Amino acid sequence: MKPIADWPPDDRRGLVGVFTDIDDTLTTGGAITPDALQALADLKAAGLMVIPITGRPIGWCASFANGNPATNKAPWPVDAIVAENGGVAFAPENLCEIGLQPSNYKRIPLLKIYQQPEALRAENFARMQQVAAQVLRDVPQARLSQDDGGRETDLAFDHHELVHLPPDAVQQVVSLLRGAGMHTTVSSIHIHGCFGDFNKWQGACWLLQRLLGRQLAQELDHWVFVGDSGNDQAMFQHFRHSIGVANIRHCAANLSHLPRYVTQAERGSGFAEAARAILEARRTTPVT
Repeated sequence: MKPIADWPPDDRRGLVGVFTDIDDTLTTGGAITPDALQALADLKAAGLMVIPITGRPIGWCASFANGNPATNKAPWPVDAIVAENGGVAFAPENLCEIGLQPSNYKRIPLLKIYQQPEALRAENFARMQQVAAQVLRDVPQARLSQDDGGRETDLAFDHHELVHLPPDAVQQVVSLLRGAGMHTTVSSIHIHGCFGDFNKWQGACWLLQRLLGRQLAQELDHWVFVGDSGNDQAMFQHFRHSIGVANIRHCAANLSHLPRYVTQAERGSGFAEAARAILEARRTTPVT
């Protein structure tokens, strides 16, 4: 991993969009930091698309996508939010309206869209409940994640948020999920399992195709991903422009794919640092 200062300014100037993890990338101690929230707004103001992509459940993302009038919480300044490692997303209803818009654009309501059809989701949901019961029976320390909101397309077990599972128990959970035919990923806080090849890279490709009819793999020179953990590896593997916030060093030895660049600061402050690097290059006129 190279220091983010080594990221060529010309590469930063050519960006049209940013994908970012949420937990421990935008957030610090479970909440988005003011500097990270401002960084999202600044990126939007500069005309970039901004899309968080997380393993958290879609219900947990609802207030970020559309705000919460009851608590006077405004929606995040983003174009879409992908949840459950790509299985479901909040995205605009009128897909042709999304694009490179200024920060004062009229806010488009975001609605849920899914990769799988309804009948298959219902079948998979029933199967997941059976697998969850088996895991909880066979691994007594295991606990389902307690994040707020509904989880619709995958299972998540807590290993480093409210519950701290030892490595052997984490591996046991992963083995049981895989034995049931589930695709698995492990984030900084959760162990995920799903029926379907959901991961952040596949979810990002699906979303861009669904929204804009474009192939992400064909325009990777113009996108950057920022993340911090194991379930970000597929993004690190594919993105030419990939950034880890500094806390990725805590798990780097266990990752097969690392980001190309790393920030000096951790978590939300690290994301704000990455945003500044992008915006400063866009404000600088290249030498001719």
